[in-house]
Formats: sequence, structure tokens, C-alpha cells
Amino acid sequence: MNAAGNLLIETYLKKLRMPQAAKVYLPMAREAEDNNLSYEEYFLGVLEQEVTQRDSNRIQRGIRLATFPMIKTLDSFDFKAVPSLNKQKVLKLASCDYIKKQENVILVGSSGVGKTHIATALAYEACRQGLKVKFFTAAGLINDLMAAQQEYKLNKMEKQYSSYHLIVIDELGYVPFSKPGAELLFQFCSSRYERGSLIITTNLEFSKWTEVFSDHQMTAALLDRLTHKAHILNINGESYRFKQALAKNTNTD
Repeated sequence: MNAAGNLLIETYLKKLRMPQAAKVYLPMAREAEDNNLSYEEYFLGVLEQEVTQRDSNRIQRGIRLATFPMIKTLDSFDFKAVPSLNKQKVLKLASCDYIKKQENVILVGSSGVGKTHIATALAYEACRQGLKVKFFTAAGLINDLMAAQQEYKLNKMEKQYSSYHLIVIDELGYVPFSKPGAELLFQFCSSRYERGSLIITTNLEFSKWTEVFSDHQMTAALLDRLTHKAHILNINGESYRFKQALAKNTNTD
């Protein structure tokens, strides 16, 4: 085909919003000719390239919209450094079956043991499977909820996030909340009960959650909803971050 014909094909493909097909159709045509592929095989190959690229773009867009503070993966987590953590259970959670069942994951442990790493890695796996994810710190979520309430947009915000398959709430318990903030967080978490999954990381045992929420009745009601059909991972031991830093310094000496 001449240059004018190729230009027309590229124009049509771009109008059809098939940029990857426009990029590969010509080199793939030459490859098809060299390998004696049928028109159907060639056309199927071009379409597969377009679909694969679209899937990749959608996943990358989902990862950006999740607003992870940093990308973490299970492959980069040293399970040997945290022997109290059930590796097989974590790997099973990476299948995201708990999200399909609207179940929660709660990671409990002291600072530095790897809770945020595991939470982020599980949420990242959900993104890779095409699920809609959002990452918050507990303090950041409460600030957003209070701002939305002040602007009379709280219902809009709750409706927006009701479509998310998974919400991560990191660092629950590190900072005490005001009573209005605690009530808004309770309302937000309750609204997702059996409708969408949560991953929560906390440095507080459940018996100490009243230190954050103040109200015993509200705390009991929240725990009842969060722990129902939840996967609870208790992580004990020395600081994972400290061990990593120590190992890094030792290797560079």
C-alpha cells in the first residue's frame, strides 16, 4: 500500500481511538507477510495489541488514582524478618477474593513492623486486577470528610467512594480524633459494611480503640462491623524498617 493509504488507515484508527493499532498495524503487516499469516490471523494480532495496551493503560490509571504514597509489592517484602506474619495467608489475600466477598483486612501491630507495606501491596494487587482502589491515611480521610461536610458535599463524597472496590485506611490510632471527626469516620466505615472492602492498619489493640473514638458505644458498633468476616493479621516483633536500615548499613560497611 502506498503512503497515502497508510496515512488514511492511521487517521481512521486514531478516529476510532485505537492508537496502539495505529502504531503496530504496519510492522505487523510486514511480519504477517513474512510468516504467511492469513488476513484473519493478522487482524486478530492487531486487535490483541490494542486490547492489551488498553488493559495496561487502565491498570496504570487505576494505580495513579489510588494515590499510593509509594508503590510496594509483596515480592519486595521480607517475610523472614517478620516471622509472626502468616505469609501464606497474605499471599492468599493477594488473590483479592476477599474483595469479591466485601470482606475487610485489618493489620494490627506496633510501628515499623510492615503494616503499611502489606496494605499497600495488597491494594496494588487489586489495582493490577482492574479493581477500583483508594488509599488514605486515617487523618487524611477525616480531614477530607470534615471539609466535605463543611462544603455540604459529604453525601457526594460518600457516594463517590461507594463505587470503589477497596479503600485503604492507614495509621488508624496514631493520632487522636476530635469527636466530630471520629463520628464521620464511623459513618464512612459503616456505609461500606458488606458493600465494599476496607484494609485498615492500626497500632492499637481493639480494646484500646476507645482512645481514638472516645465513645465506647460507637467503638463497639464500629468494631462489630469491621471485624465481621474480616481477615485479622496480628504482626508482632521488632521494627521491620529498622531491620531493613540496619541490614543496608551493614552491607555498605
